[in-house]
Amino acid sequence: MSASSEANAKIFKENEVLSNPVAGLMIGILATALIQSSSTTISIVIALAGSKTIPVRDTIPMIMGSNIGTTVTNTIVSLAQAGSREEFRKAFGGATIHDVFNWMCVIVLLPIEVISGYLFHLTKAIVDSLDISGSSKTKRDLLKTITKPFIRLFVQIDKTALKCKAIHVNGTSRTVLKRWCGKVWTSSNADPCFPKNVTGDSRCKNLFALSDLNDEEAGLILTIAALLLIVLCLFVVVKLLNSLFKGTMASIVKRFINADFPGKFGWLTGYVAILIGAGMTMIIQSSSVFTSTLTPLVGVGIVSMERMFPLTIGANIGTTVTGILAALAVSESQVHLTLQVALCHLFFNLSGTVLFYPIPFLRKIPIYLAKSLGNSTAQYRWFAIVYLVGMFFLLPAAFFALSQAGPVVFMAVGIPFLTVLVIVILVNLLQVKAPQCLPKQLRTWNFLPSWLHSLEPYDRVISKIMCMKCCRNQGHKDDFKI
Repeated sequence: MSASSEANAKIFKENEVLSNPVAGLMIGILATALIQSSSTTISIVIALAGSKTIPVRDTIPMIMGSNIGTTVTNTIVSLAQAGSREEFRKAFGGATIHDVFNWMCVIVLLPIEVISGYLFHLTKAIVDSLDISGSSKTKRDLLKTITKPFIRLFVQIDKTALKCKAIHVNGTSRTVLKRWCGKVWTSSNADPCFPKNVTGDSRCKNLFALSDLNDEEAGLILTIAALLLIVLCLFVVVKLLNSLFKGTMASIVKRFINADFPGKFGWLTGYVAILIGAGMTMIIQSSSVFTSTLTPLVGVGIVSMERMFPLTIGANIGTTVTGILAALAVSESQVHLTLQVALCHLFFNLSGTVLFYPIPFLRKIPIYLAKSLGNSTAQYRWFAIVYLVGMFFLLPAAFFALSQAGPVVFMAVGIPFLTVLVIVILVNLLQVKAPQCLPKQLRTWNFLPSWLHSLEPYDRVISKIMCMKCCRNQGHKDDFKI
């Protein structure tokens, strides 16, 4: 991951780019989708804010973007159930409810933050009122405690070198890949980023310390290996959960998880689910792991979409603890900046929860949209790949390019796009829930050309292409037999 982290650091320190909130949002999405860890992205952002490389205000859109980017893992997990149309429909819907909710929060809260700066001012007031001079530098991470000994067999990272590469535009003579253990850096001008000489050389006992690969080559190998390992593990988790929750066990667990509190206390069930989701994510310090575990359970019908939603919201809140711990594990001179960034993440997720969950009508919007996406992927399975690539890579890249073209171009394209998107979503909701409120012509989309309201024309094209490829391959096999 060293190459990915280094590349992220270089991107993040481009202040002129990040002063544009849309560009910051899209960089947060792309960076987090690539490394599949919002905790890593936020930890880098916190470190850069603490070193005053990026102003706190400019980190807020990136934090919002990291919330969206981290949901790519759920979508990948849902692909493991593509073999069963019904399971795939539920699993993809359960996975994308996280995407939809985070996008809705960003669409509403990012403009409010740009106009008012409420997250910046609120968190600054809280930090200024706290006595954090004696903050603890102890950071506990349950997952790292388990995985670190295994990782150290393959690679070790020089964290000081990583920070140096983030801070110094012209780079540093230190390498991120740690090859020598027990080294003593003697630096000119007391700057550890530019060592003058080294004493106490001894090779670290890990696989990459023995190689002659540079940081970029080793990072690329590790990134590819890590992504393949993540996908493999997630597929194994899906298969194990499918085999475990069958028959009587499935019925018992389903009744327990989806049950509401009796009588007048039924309305509290969702809020308790939010607390459970937050608590579980705090323990494992990864919202991706928690929600990715739930995704196959939604697919096999153990967890309902209505229960998945509050658990996902809780995971959003619980994952902010990792950032707060990282913010407290810095020097006294930096903690007021790092803690403010971590609190921005916390209050952004709390704001989204307060905005969309308490009101029943608003609570149904992300569930309805996620179910619609699930229905589309069940009928047209190629749509899942299109959604994955488009939503997490092509769309953010396109909006990032538009944001760099200037405010006039961005508003000329972005405002009509968002306006049409909101209108389409509202009309879709009314078509299902209250068609009588719409004019007759708007009760269906049949008045539009089929390619504007249906995936069927695209499915025919894709089917023809696949058929041509299959026929070509079959022809090659027949030629070989002859």
